Amino acid sequence: MIPGIVLAAGRSSRMGRPKALLPVGDGDTFLSRVIATLRAAAVDDVVVVLGHEAEAIAGSLEDRDVQARAVVNADYDRGQLSSLIAGVHAVDRPGVSAVLVTLVDVPLVSADTVRAVLERYRATGALIVRPVRGPRHGHPLIIDRALFGAIFAADPAAGAKPIVRAHASPAGEVEVDDEGAFRDIDTPEDYASL
Repeated sequence: MIPGIVLAAGRSSRMGRPKALLPVGDGDTFLSRVIATLRAAAVDDVVVVLGHEAEAIAGSLEDRDVQARAVVNADYDRGQLSSLIAGVHAVDRPGVSAVLVTLVDVPLVSADTVRAVLERYRATGALIVRPVRGPRHGHPLIIDRALFGAIFAADPAAGAKPIVRAHASPAGEVEVDDEGAFRDIDTPEDYASL
Protein backbone atom coordinates (compact mmCIF):
# COMPACT_ATOMS: atom_id res chain seq x y z
CA MET A 1 0.00 0.00 0.00
CA ILE A 2 1.16 3.50 -0.85
CA PRO A 3 -1.08 6.10 0.83
CA GLY A 4 -1.08 9.70 -0.37
CA ILE A 5 -0.31 12.69 1.84
CA VAL A 6 -1.29 16.21 0.78
CA LEU A 7 0.51 18.91 2.74
CA ALA A 8 -1.91 21.83 3.19
CA ALA A 9 -1.17 23.18 6.67
CA GLY A 10 0.81 26.35 5.95
CA ARG A 11 -0.21 29.96 6.35
CA SER A 12 0.02 30.76 2.61
CA SER A 13 1.63 34.03 3.67
CA ARG A 14 2.98 34.90 0.22
CA MET A 15 -0.44 34.26 -1.34
CA GLY A 16 -2.28 36.21 1.34
CA ARG A 17 -5.11 33.65 1.61
CA PRO A 18 -5.29 29.86 1.95
CA LYS A 19 -4.05 28.23 -1.23
CA ALA A 20 -6.12 25.13 -0.48
CA LEU A 21 -9.31 27.16 -1.04
CA LEU A 22 -8.31 28.91 -4.27
CA PRO A 23 -10.59 28.13 -7.23
CA VAL A 24 -8.90 26.30 -10.11
CA GLY A 25 -11.74 25.78 -12.60
CA ASP A 26 -14.66 23.38 -12.94
CA GLY A 27 -15.77 24.18 -9.39
CA ASP A 28 -12.55 22.74 -7.96
CA THR A 29 -10.26 24.28 -5.41
CA PHE A 30 -6.53 23.59 -5.31
CA LEU A 31 -7.16 21.00 -2.60
CA SER A 32 -10.11 19.23 -4.22
CA ARG A 33 -8.20 19.08 -7.53
CA VAL A 34 -5.13 17.51 -5.90
CA ILE A 35 -7.28 14.93 -4.11
CA ALA A 36 -9.22 14.11 -7.29
CA THR A 37 -5.95 13.67 -9.20
CA LEU A 38 -4.58 11.24 -6.60
CA ARG A 39 -7.84 9.29 -6.56
CA ALA A 40 -7.88 9.15 -10.39
CA ALA A 41 -4.40 7.62 -10.20
CA ALA A 42 -5.74 4.86 -7.89
CA VAL A 43 -4.31 6.20 -4.62
CA ASP A 44 -6.89 4.64 -2.31
CA ASP A 45 -5.97 6.28 1.00
CA VAL A 46 -5.49 10.05 0.84
CA VAL A 47 -4.75 12.10 3.94
CA VAL A 48 -4.76 15.90 3.93
CA VAL A 49 -2.64 17.52 6.63
CA LEU A 50 -4.24 20.77 7.77
CA GLY A 51 -3.08 23.49 10.15
CA HIS A 52 -3.78 27.16 9.49
CA GLU A 53 -7.53 27.72 8.98
CA ALA A 54 -8.07 23.97 9.33
CA GLU A 55 -11.80 24.25 10.02
CA ALA A 56 -12.53 26.32 6.92
CA ILE A 57 -10.46 24.04 4.70
CA ALA A 58 -11.96 20.86 6.13
CA GLY A 59 -15.41 22.41 5.69
CA SER A 60 -14.69 23.03 2.01
CA LEU A 61 -14.19 19.29 1.54
CA GLU A 62 -17.56 18.49 3.07
CA ASP A 63 -19.22 20.47 0.27
CA ARG A 64 -17.55 18.33 -2.40
CA ASP A 65 -17.56 14.68 -3.30
CA VAL A 66 -13.94 14.04 -2.33
CA GLN A 67 -12.65 10.99 -0.57
CA ALA A 68 -9.89 11.98 1.81
CA ARG A 69 -9.21 12.02 5.51
CA ALA A 70 -8.12 15.22 7.21
CA VAL A 71 -5.65 15.35 10.08
CA VAL A 72 -4.71 18.52 11.89
CA ASN A 73 -1.08 19.32 12.63
CA ALA A 74 -1.25 21.55 15.72
CA ASP A 75 2.48 22.29 15.26
CA TYR A 76 2.19 23.50 11.65
CA ASP A 77 4.08 26.71 12.48
CA ARG A 78 7.15 24.54 13.10
CA GLY A 79 7.42 24.00 9.36
CA GLN A 80 6.58 21.59 6.58
CA LEU A 81 8.50 18.71 8.16
CA SER A 82 6.08 18.71 11.10
CA SER A 83 3.19 18.27 8.66
CA LEU A 84 4.97 15.48 6.81
CA ILE A 85 5.54 13.68 10.12
CA ALA A 86 1.87 14.14 11.06
CA GLY A 87 0.85 12.71 7.70
CA VAL A 88 3.15 9.71 7.94
CA HIS A 89 1.86 8.95 11.44
CA ALA A 90 -1.73 9.16 10.13
CA VAL A 91 -1.18 6.62 7.33
CA ASP A 92 1.46 4.30 8.76
CA ARG A 93 0.19 0.80 9.45
CA PRO A 94 1.17 -2.77 8.55
CA GLY A 95 1.34 -3.20 4.79
CA VAL A 96 2.36 0.40 4.00
CA SER A 97 5.55 0.21 1.94
CA ALA A 98 5.93 3.92 1.20
CA VAL A 99 4.06 7.23 1.10
CA LEU A 100 3.30 9.44 -1.87
CA VAL A 101 3.67 13.10 -0.87
CA THR A 102 2.50 16.21 -2.66
CA LEU A 103 1.81 19.85 -1.91
CA VAL A 104 -1.48 21.70 -2.13
CA ASP A 105 0.23 24.43 -4.16
CA VAL A 106 1.00 21.99 -7.01
CA PRO A 107 -2.60 21.56 -8.23
CA LEU A 108 -1.95 20.94 -11.92
CA VAL A 109 0.02 17.70 -11.80
CA SER A 110 -1.63 15.06 -13.95
CA ALA A 111 -2.93 11.67 -12.89
CA ASP A 112 -0.60 10.19 -15.54
CA THR A 113 2.39 11.62 -13.68
CA VAL A 114 1.15 10.23 -10.38
CA ARG A 115 0.69 6.80 -12.00
CA ALA A 116 4.18 6.97 -13.55
CA VAL A 117 5.75 7.73 -10.15
CA LEU A 118 3.84 4.85 -8.54
CA GLU A 119 4.82 2.46 -11.34
CA ARG A 120 8.49 3.42 -11.07
CA TYR A 121 8.46 2.78 -7.33
CA ARG A 122 6.81 -0.61 -7.79
CA ALA A 123 9.31 -1.54 -10.52
CA THR A 124 12.49 -0.39 -8.76
CA GLY A 125 11.82 -0.06 -5.02
CA ALA A 126 13.94 3.10 -5.10
CA LEU A 127 13.93 4.86 -1.73
CA ILE A 128 12.93 8.17 -3.36
CA VAL A 129 10.92 8.39 -6.58
CA ARG A 130 10.03 11.73 -8.14
CA PRO A 131 9.20 13.28 -11.48
CA VAL A 132 12.03 15.05 -13.27
CA ARG A 133 12.51 17.11 -16.37
CA GLY A 134 16.13 17.92 -17.05
CA PRO A 135 17.54 19.33 -13.81
CA ARG A 136 14.11 20.04 -12.32
CA HIS A 137 12.50 17.85 -9.63
CA GLY A 138 8.77 17.96 -9.04
CA HIS A 139 5.84 16.45 -7.19
CA PRO A 140 4.52 14.07 -6.13
CA LEU A 141 7.38 12.14 -4.63
CA ILE A 142 7.47 8.73 -3.00
CA ILE A 143 9.35 8.13 0.22
CA ASP A 144 10.04 4.50 1.05
CA ARG A 145 9.21 3.14 4.50
CA ALA A 146 12.93 2.59 5.14
CA LEU A 147 13.28 6.38 5.42
CA PHE A 148 10.44 7.00 7.89
CA GLY A 149 12.84 6.88 10.86
CA ALA A 150 15.11 9.44 9.21
CA ILE A 151 12.09 11.69 8.55
CA PHE A 152 11.01 11.45 12.20
CA ALA A 153 14.56 12.31 13.37
CA ALA A 154 15.24 15.08 10.83
CA ASP A 155 16.27 18.59 11.81
CA PRO A 156 13.11 20.74 11.62
CA ALA A 157 15.16 23.67 10.28
CA ALA A 158 16.43 21.60 7.35
CA GLY A 159 13.24 19.62 6.75
CA ALA A 160 13.08 16.53 4.58
CA LYS A 161 15.09 17.92 1.64
CA PRO A 162 18.48 16.60 2.84
CA ILE A 163 16.98 13.12 3.24
CA VAL A 164 15.41 13.26 -0.21
CA ARG A 165 18.65 14.47 -1.81
CA ALA A 166 20.78 11.88 0.01
CA HIS A 167 18.60 8.99 -1.17
CA ALA A 168 17.64 10.15 -4.67
CA SER A 169 18.94 7.92 -7.45
CA PRO A 170 18.67 7.60 -11.21
CA ALA A 171 16.41 4.57 -10.66
CA GLY A 172 13.91 6.80 -8.88
CA GLU A 173 13.84 9.61 -11.43
CA VAL A 174 10.81 9.55 -13.73
CA GLU A 175 11.15 11.77 -16.78
CA VAL A 176 7.77 13.41 -17.42
CA ASP A 177 6.43 15.98 -19.84
CA ASP A 178 4.00 17.52 -17.35
CA GLU A 179 4.55 21.16 -16.46
CA GLY A 180 2.00 20.77 -13.66
CA ALA A 181 4.44 18.54 -11.75
CA PHE A 182 6.91 21.42 -11.50
CA ARG A 183 4.64 24.43 -11.13
CA ASP A 184 4.21 25.74 -7.57
CA ILE A 185 1.57 28.43 -7.22
CA ASP A 186 2.87 30.50 -4.30
CA THR A 187 2.07 34.16 -5.00
CA PRO A 188 -0.84 36.21 -6.36
CA GLU A 189 1.23 36.68 -9.52
CA ASP A 190 1.64 32.90 -9.92
CA TYR A 191 -2.10 32.49 -9.44
CA ALA A 192 -2.93 35.24 -11.96
CA SER A 193 -0.75 33.55 -14.59
CA LEU A 194 -2.54 30.27 -13.87
